[in-house]
Amino acid sequence: MLIGYARCALSMDGDEQGQRAALVALGVEADSIHIDHGLTGTDRPRPALTAALSALSARDTLVVTTLERLARSVTDLSEIAT
Repeated sequence: MLIGYARCALSMDGDEQGQRAALVALGVEADSIHIDHGLTGTDRPRPALTAALSALSARDTLVVTTLERLARSVTDLSEIAT
């Protein structure tokens, strides 16, 4: 199963629609997309990311439109992968 994750800025109205459309085009079902809104600070919790990671099983794939939507730094990416 494909699980989608998007992190959207509040200041960009088309950001969420664009990421949703891209995830659906990549094969993610609309009800399997988790979205965080307006989270830009490095230490802020991301509830939708937590939900997306919790929804994953060993056979699932996490899908993002770009790597920067998933992680804010290499350290952040390493922590998410762990």
